[in-house]
Amino acid sequence: MAGVGLVKMIPGMNPKKMQKMMNQMGMKQEEIPASEVIIKGPKEIIIKNPHVLKVNMMGQETYQITGEASEGSGISKDDVLTVSTQAAVSEEDAQKALEESDGDLAEAIMKLQK
Repeated sequence: MAGVGLVKMIPGMNPKKMQKMMNQMGMKQEEIPASEVIIKGPKEIIIKNPHVLKVNMMGQETYQITGEASEGSGISKDDVLTVSTQAAVSEEDAQKALEESDGDLAEAIMKLQK
């Protein structure tokens, strides 16, 4: 299936010609099966139903991801459970406290214990 992603980007291009051109340029393309892609940073970006391609061009790997993107809070379920257990509050209250404290577990627990 190599070449399929770039062929979609260039409508009307013959897939065999595209594959030949890619080989001449030292490009290899691989489709990566995925059900969800999460990009972690200050805010998480969650991509549902992604189409992921790994492109290797002369040793340089890049990834092309398309899909339905949404932002998450960046706060893990484990952090919510830790705060909920330590402060003896609901997971919803723990999530809210973590969001208000920018993900700082200690600050969230102290805030909930007051």
